Amino acid sequence: MRDRPAIVIRDADDADMAAIQAIYAHHVLHGLGSFEEVPPDVAELNRRRHEVMARGLPYRVADGDGRVLGYAYAAPYRTRPGYRYSLENSVYVAEDARRRGVGRLLLSDVIERCTALGYRQMVAVIGDSGNSPSIALHASQGFRLAGNIRSVGFKLGRWVDTVIMQRALGNGDITLPDK
Repeated sequence: MRDRPAIVIRDADDADMAAIQAIYAHHVLHGLGSFEEVPPDVAELNRRRHEVMARGLPYRVADGDGRVLGYAYAAPYRTRPGYRYSLENSVYVAEDARRRGVGRLLLSDVIERCTALGYRQMVAVIGDSGNSPSIALHASQGFRLAGNIRSVGFKLGRWVDTVIMQRALGNGDITLPDK
């Protein structure tokens, strides 16, 4: 078996957006991880990336095999001020790069960066209670089941649950925030 080149996790840039759009489009059209039904174009995804990065939050890609294998980012869990220490993560991996640890590397990196920024909670909103790979990925990174919202979505001809998982960042709720 030939050794694969190392996977490098780095900030996403404009040159990555076509690959990110292709990865996300596949998930939108064929999966239940996103409840969007029409894949956004590169310009819209780039706008979303800039919005995340303007908040100082990570938007990262896994670079390997000479291409983008996946991407992950953190965004505000909710925009109201009381949620200012809580984030929601998103992780998407190219179909042909699954089961190579790409999602784990990306999620671990985003968790580390958000912890360093002083955030206290991270929430995963996982489409489809049958999405065992995403549920297992999050559990492996310290997320615990917080709840299941039954049949909240309808996509690909069926009702879809949303699984909510959560993990503390840094001191979590043990201490009050500095700011």
